[in-house]
Amino acid sequence: MRYILLFWAVPMGLFWGWFYLSYNDINFGLTFLSRPVHDFAFGFYGNLLGIDPQTIPPLVARACVVDTVVIFAIYAFRRRRDIIGWWNASRQPTVAPEAGQVPPAE
Repeated sequence: MRYILLFWAVPMGLFWGWFYLSYNDINFGLTFLSRPVHDFAFGFYGNLLGIDPQTIPPLVARACVVDTVVIFAIYAFRRRRDIIGWWNASRQPTVAPEAGQVPPAE
């Protein structure tokens, strides 16, 4: 499962890192982080798909959200016993010590 999370998190981080830096033209002297490359990439994909390039980022964001929900649903299903145990333990009332009593020091 950790490999699935790794293969999900690394591409997401790389893509959204590139998107943020190139969208805001924070390029650190690197061409692939520049705004013209950003516009070219989305223009290329827009022409390839036959849609307006401005509609591609919201579509990618929606796909990333769906992928994230699927990955974490699989993870939660695999860890359901641990999650149920944690949930039941957190729902148990805690007993406060009586007034005037102090727990022993260590």
